[in-house]
Amino acid sequence: MSENPDLFPHDNSLERLPAPEREKKMDEKLQKLISYAYEQAPGFKKRMDKAGLKPSDIKTIGDLQKLRVLRKDDLIMLQKEDPPFGGYLAVPLGDIDHVYQSPGPIYDPQRKTKGLPMGPDFGKGQIVMNTWSYHITPAGLLVDRMLRGMGFTVFPAGIGNTELQVQVMHDLKATGFVGTPSFLATLIKKAEEMGYDFKKDFSLKFAMVSGEMGGEPLRKMFTEKYGIFCLGGDAYATADIGSISSSCEKNVGMHVNTDVIVEIIDPVSGKVLPAGEIGEIVVTPFDEVYPLVRFGTGDLGMLVTELCECGRTTARIPKIMGRSGDAVRVRAMFVHPRQTDEVIARCPEIANYQLIVTRVENRDNMLLQVELAKEPKDKEAWAKALEKDFAGVCKVRFDKIEYVKAGTIDKEAKKIVDKRTY
Repeated sequence: MSENPDLFPHDNSLERLPAPEREKKMDEKLQKLISYAYEQAPGFKKRMDKAGLKPSDIKTIGDLQKLRVLRKDDLIMLQKEDPPFGGYLAVPLGDIDHVYQSPGPIYDPQRKTKGLPMGPDFGKGQIVMNTWSYHITPAGLLVDRMLRGMGFTVFPAGIGNTELQVQVMHDLKATGFVGTPSFLATLIKKAEEMGYDFKKDFSLKFAMVSGEMGGEPLRKMFTEKYGIFCLGGDAYATADIGSISSSCEKNVGMHVNTDVIVEIIDPVSGKVLPAGEIGEIVVTPFDEVYPLVRFGTGDLGMLVTELCECGRTTARIPKIMGRSGDAVRVRAMFVHPRQTDEVIARCPEIANYQLIVTRVENRDNMLLQVELAKEPKDKEAWAKALEKDFAGVCKVRFDKIEYVKAGTIDKEAKKIVDKRTY
């Protein structure tokens, strides 16, 4: 392991500085990041050179606009050309604790999680059910580290096994839940089917639920019907970047972490937008391991700069408002047409298809419509194989397959159609 200290240690004090003072310090950190990445990450140097830029050309956050946004499709191409990390790994391979895979596929090296603003004894003596996945993608382990850093004892539940999870939640008297709102709703429903009075028989007091759009009705139900305190918009993170923003106790949006720079840009023109306007969230992490400068998340949001009563002066992201590209977030996972095309290409029986995403009873639902070119010999076995293949590539299962007549789906139509309303 490298003996080098953390180049960009988390600094709690930045969150409460007047905005001009914090911006000056963030500019200084940015200069350090750009110089470091230019020297240590060949992929970043190549990107800067192609743009005709030197590290001295980027002195302030505003100067980041000189550099084109880096997107997921760029990372896929870069990692194919220069495997496995596209020239963006800026430390020796031995300095990495984990490598995760996000849809693409994209390989994400991660060494550690930086410090958090909350005190280490916040959760002492409390057990939390962490239902984010612990394999392939980083969500489970990142949240696990965060919770343990706050003093909580974590039960690494992952997703599925609902009856067993209900029993564990009951027996351990878990006071917290972390995961998607729809899965918490599923667990509560299962508990009631098992004969429990959830509010009376369980000890769940708070939930940090996120990862799904349209979860507000469920949050309201958790609070009003079951007395579970939900932490507002909770947290926003991506597999590539890690933590970007998180809620405070006032529940008025997610404070942008001081370990990242967030810009809101017009998805078409690339112009940086002022506070209060909706655009694509672009993030620059202060990360000496994997410096993805100006990474376009594809998520839509805006920044709110009015001061928060909690005392932090950082800008806030009220909520994630959709996607700017073709990918769609379903049950906390992004599904991209490139992935669905890959699955369908393996099935000569399919002439055309469309994936339709809706929201049914507060749960994301995916209907796969297919036009058959020829009838499979064993349709039931074929459909099961297709479902398994889809889940393997997209990391999430579709709910139903529907066979439609030839010509039903327009050849020029989008491969993924999101019909959810919020």
